[in-house]
Amino acid sequence: MNYNFDEIIDRRNTNSLKFDFAAQNGRAADILPLWVADSDFRTPQAVIEALAEKVRHGVFGYSDTRDDYIEVLQKWFSHRFNWHIDPEWLVKTPGVVFATCTAIHALTKEGDAVIIQQPVYYPFSETVKINQRKLVINQLVYKHNKYSINFEDFEYKIIKNKVKLFILCSPHNPVGRVWTESELVRLGDICLKHGVTVIADEIHADFIYRGFRHLVFANLKPEYTDITITCTAPTKTFNLAGLQISNIFIANKDLRNKFNQALAQSGYHQPNLMGITACQAAYRGGEEWLDALIEYLTANIVFLRGFLQQRLPQIKLIEPEGTYLVWLDFHGLGLNNQQLEDLIEKKAGLWLDSGPIFGVGGQGFQRINIACPRAILERALKQLEQAIN
Repeated sequence: MNYNFDEIIDRRNTNSLKFDFAAQNGRAADILPLWVADSDFRTPQAVIEALAEKVRHGVFGYSDTRDDYIEVLQKWFSHRFNWHIDPEWLVKTPGVVFATCTAIHALTKEGDAVIIQQPVYYPFSETVKINQRKLVINQLVYKHNKYSINFEDFEYKIIKNKVKLFILCSPHNPVGRVWTESELVRLGDICLKHGVTVIADEIHADFIYRGFRHLVFANLKPEYTDITITCTAPTKTFNLAGLQISNIFIANKDLRNKFNQALAQSGYHQPNLMGITACQAAYRGGEEWLDALIEYLTANIVFLRGFLQQRLPQIKLIEPEGTYLVWLDFHGLGLNNQQLEDLIEKKAGLWLDSGPIFGVGGQGFQRINIACPRAILERALKQLEQAIN
């Protein structure tokens, strides 16, 4: 099938967080948003039809999943990642951040230490701090336009702070790394050695570019399976974030029981009917659409790379290995953080995600969401070029 990812869909006046809440966030109403991590593409037709069928049925009562739901998940993860999941492992939640908070409640107490690798998805630090846990940072190493892990610092911080939990971002948001097997194994072995449980946020696992391969952390060794809470969702993959459905896999029965107890204490029980429906339809009938989308995003990266090299050489692209969230290095402009914010928002009229919100190492960077029609990306880059020149 041919998919028209160039179609510009007007998302304004749809209660879109991305498009309809600029004024509430202190920004101009006509600002061009390329920030929050949803895409501007229509979800696969199979999903639309499945949801329409539910709407025509007209009854939206309490709902839950049956055997065919887990069977679709098993097929997807086996086919794309060679990961064979047991139905007993599955716990459904409204989102990965919700699941992360639930795991923090279930497996730690106030004052316990949780380690993350900044610059990283900012809700990680927020969930740790708002739950009165101790935030420990293993800063990623930025060298020659690429990020790597300081393993010595990682282990030292775990020992020094008696870390209980590690929140792994894989693939990494925002720096775009798809961690290699040797990197993941080295992290995993350190966690095993020191009794650290791993929350593996793998929500972007479906967006991997040519030459790279996503490895499910829990699948690398049986010992990792036993210490890992793997967080997945169809929401980034198929643009379903508003339907609030995530699939969390916990093989260790004791960890799963503790997680389920914390989940019950939150008052959450059955998942959203439309989330269930969309997830099942997407994993069953959306693979061809996804493969076409990855090709389109690859072309967006090629366009972005060429534009920066030819017209904005002061801005460096951190080559993305995965995700549709691209990390840009603005240090070449020689601006402080406030000057950079003013340039992007007030002069270029763009709403990006500011680097500092991702934690240490974020100064001088911006995150841009390229999951949009190329004409929108081109418009954004031209506005940025005009503002700089």
